[in-house]
Amino acid sequence: MFNALKTTFLLASLGGLLMAAGYALGGAQGMLLMLVVSTLMNFGTWFFSDRIVLATSGAVPIEDPRLRWLEDDVADLAQRAGIPKPRVFLVPHELSPNAFATGRSPARGVVAVTAGLLQTLDRRQIRGVLAHELGHIKNRDTLISAVAATVASAISSLARMAFWFGLGGRRDDDRGSPLVGMLVMILAPLTATMIHLAISRTREYGADAAAADITGDPQGLADALERIAFGGARHPMETGTPSTHYIANNFAGGMGKLFSTHPPMEERVARLRAMRTELR
Repeated sequence: MFNALKTTFLLASLGGLLMAAGYALGGAQGMLLMLVVSTLMNFGTWFFSDRIVLATSGAVPIEDPRLRWLEDDVADLAQRAGIPKPRVFLVPHELSPNAFATGRSPARGVVAVTAGLLQTLDRRQIRGVLAHELGHIKNRDTLISAVAATVASAISSLARMAFWFGLGGRRDDDRGSPLVGMLVMILAPLTATMIHLAISRTREYGADAAAADITGDPQGLADALERIAFGGARHPMETGTPSTHYIANNFAGGMGKLFSTHPPMEERVARLRAMRTELR
């Protein structure tokens, strides 16, 4: 419940920041324009987010009959989670272990795993990872994260427009205020990014907890996260775009902790270990 309230507050803050930036740069008309743009962008995100993520990741449907067990495990875990079975995809990255979920609703959910994940983890650990991704789908995190990223991107684009076109804050005499414009250009995208990342980290903790509930085995996911962190450090993913959809930010040139889309792996593992103790 706390995570849901926190996410709602953060999303509302993003929307309010977008409106405020629009007002600072264009007065009431700018604010209204940003409201319209935000609505259109969110609709586009709702409708196309799964296709965009699958295309940029290079994921393909699983056709190898030797991986039938993966489809079976997803079906079993989805039933435990009380959601429709998502489609299952494979990302042809042979070394780095990773996985992600996407889809605008549980009825259109998608789970994808890298080839490296299947080679690095055992089946118990893979079930923990799959349950984590199903937790994202059940909690509609895939849509929430996509909307947050879209709004944050809109704010950053607005700041760039202010820079290139010399837009400043509105005053009574309708002349631009260089000081307000400069503050908007600097603070708005930074604040939007921080809010977006806070939403992402909050949803990761929620998906970990959901996975523990679905499988009844938080230890399996904890072990999986440790192996994913180790494998990702040795073989970061060189292609694709770092995304909150992935279970770990295993990308070359990853961001520091302050600007990471994911919580510290050590903290996630510690929380899962504590859940194991509570279940005894």
